[in-house]
Amino acid sequence: MFTVFLVALCLRPAITAVGPLLPQIGVAEGLGETAQGVLGALPLLAFAAVSPQVHRLSGRLGMERAVLVALLVLAAGGIVRSYTGPAGLWAGTLIVGCAIAVGNVLVPAIVKRDFASNVSRATGVYTACLTLAAATASAVAVPLADAADWRLSLAVWSGPALAVAVAWAPRARHPTPHVTKNPARVWRQPHAWALTAFMGLQSTTFYLLVTWLPTIEIADGVPERTAGLHLFVYQGMGIVGGLTIPLLLRDPRRRIAGAVTSSVPVLVAVLGLLFAPALTVLWVVVAGLGQGAALVAALTLITLGGRTPAETTKLSGMAQSLGYLLAATGPVLAGLLAERTGGWTASLVAVAVLALLQLTAAAVAGRGDRRRHELVTAAG
Repeated sequence: MFTVFLVALCLRPAITAVGPLLPQIGVAEGLGETAQGVLGALPLLAFAAVSPQVHRLSGRLGMERAVLVALLVLAAGGIVRSYTGPAGLWAGTLIVGCAIAVGNVLVPAIVKRDFASNVSRATGVYTACLTLAAATASAVAVPLADAADWRLSLAVWSGPALAVAVAWAPRARHPTPHVTKNPARVWRQPHAWALTAFMGLQSTTFYLLVTWLPTIEIADGVPERTAGLHLFVYQGMGIVGGLTIPLLLRDPRRRIAGAVTSSVPVLVAVLGLLFAPALTVLWVVVAGLGQGAALVAALTLITLGGRTPAETTKLSGMAQSLGYLLAATGPVLAGLLAERTGGWTASLVAVAVLALLQLTAAAVAGRGDRRRHELVTAAG
């Protein structure tokens, strides 16, 4: 049962290790800020393309076998990205994104099935695992590159994916299929669209900062290793936020407050980076707390929004497909703004606007969850 949390440890490092290494990758491959932004956004585009189709894969193979295939493909993609030349850098990044998309969609459904009595707490542990692995990858990316090169620093994360695949393999012997009769039409549900907006805006602010925060700090004279450590702190504080917010999410009557509370810190932190940049470490901590809490809030509302594992998978696929399509634009537009303006102020202003929209979407999604709970309770 708890091996699902091992899978979570594999779903972020292959992405979050890239941000601190973008300056080195850009020099080695001749990529400008816009091209680097596209490279950072490519996994998110893969998420958007693959997520709606995951329920078909799990329906054919069963959830457990689909996750096993994703882990093996993830391990292979990491090697392709690092060691098959310039074309392999792009192709491998796309492969990595496709593999992670499968885990992103299926793991929340598995968590709901395996921990039905305490979904919010289990989701908090799951996201803590995501965040811990993501933060570790960011922190060690530059030291590993200094000790060897950036290619090894990225490829090393294929090892854990392969090891977890071995640990997961026994579960794949008896896969759990999805029931596909009378499929839920989540795309017609207003609540599903609110959740999608919340998930998408949360993901946009997260991946934009993960991709560019080290580069922004380096441009201000911060050493590469220090910038990488700040990214570790940013993601590490997400563990604290992710494990704390379930206290507000357990009670359906307080989920609006939980969703809104999770979204306030990111807005505060970005405004702090704009108007009090000398306190960068403080704003990194605040942003990290908010991002961890917002991810747990979004995933909890998605997980609770489906009546069955199959419906949860469809809802998760929708939210992550459109959500990550929106998120993919963040790193690209931020890089383009920086290239056009010669600095990062305009990009940070854009993040502040996105954070404000996220706060609004959180309130709508939380209100929709409470209304849905009231209707279910009345019907019961």
